[in-house]
Amino acid sequence: MKENLLSLTYKEMEDLVVQLGEKKYRAEQIFSSLHMGKTLDEMTNIPKALVEKLKENYDDEVLEIIKEQVSLDGTRKFLYKLRDDNVIEGVLMGYKFGYTICVSTQVGCRMGCKFCASGLDGLVRNLTAGEIMGQIIKVNQMLGGDLKNRKVTNIVLMGSGEPLDNFDNVAKFLEIANDKHGLNFSDRNISLSTCGLVKNIYKLADLGRQINLCISLHAPNDDIRHRIMPVSKSCTMDELLKACEYYAKKTNRRILFEYIMIKNVNSSRENALELAKKLSGHNYIVNLINLNEVKENDFKSCSQETIDNFARILKDYKINVTTRRSLGKDIDGACGQLRRKYIKKG
Repeated sequence: MKENLLSLTYKEMEDLVVQLGEKKYRAEQIFSSLHMGKTLDEMTNIPKALVEKLKENYDDEVLEIIKEQVSLDGTRKFLYKLRDDNVIEGVLMGYKFGYTICVSTQVGCRMGCKFCASGLDGLVRNLTAGEIMGQIIKVNQMLGGDLKNRKVTNIVLMGSGEPLDNFDNVAKFLEIANDKHGLNFSDRNISLSTCGLVKNIYKLADLGRQINLCISLHAPNDDIRHRIMPVSKSCTMDELLKACEYYAKKTNRRILFEYIMIKNVNSSRENALELAKKLSGHNYIVNLINLNEVKENDFKSCSQETIDNFARILKDYKINVTTRRSLGKDIDGACGQLRRKYIKKG
């Protein structure tokens, strides 16, 4: 399969056009056009000879939207088909400040979280930087956005896959997404959600970027976390929290802990007290999320009263708490559900 032009940084694009005997300014024309969603054939400002040279060794499209579901609350879920016929998901959520897109970083996932549909079939492969970027470009174009009037305002690396398990491609994606010649996303408008791959949290901190780090915690202690998140056996919660402190100091960004509320697993008063004591004294945020049930397991969601009581205990310990608004429950809302349905039909 040919390398995709969307996987090139701006510097790599400059080097490529010079190597092909063209002036450097052609790089800006090509890079900007690609990030507006144009194909090479649609770039009328590029010499036909250069277009043909590029097409010999590079692909200019990475994916297409093959299915869309629209929720009653306006949330839109997309099924993308990649050039090798693999499929991934993405979600577009509307807020007062604009649109947030949730993108995938892998085809499948190997983290094995017991409550998640994304990893039920294991990891197929990593996405390239261009395939991650392509999800955003496609939707921004669909919304009528361009480089000057970008419709997608925020990015969340929280779809299928573990971003830090695909570190090199994700790091390159962050550079491309931030480039002023493209969609020019501020680091502070990008969030990355991880199960807690400690070594790569340190590596991410050392990149010098200021993206928002979200930790999928989902438990108040190692015993419960190991039971529902097998990947957590590679490190203790204390080691994870130490890495979070390093990230916060290095980037001056607050850490957000995601906590999926699962009935009779991690949602008791005792669980709340244990979590509160573990996180108190730090400028963290805890985001409580009611479980989005999937038929492949027996986990159940909690009542609103349980969630409210859990939040109240955390607040008593001066911990910042938010409760995620449930979006897209009527459209295969859980990560991986739509993809699995498509694969099974195939």
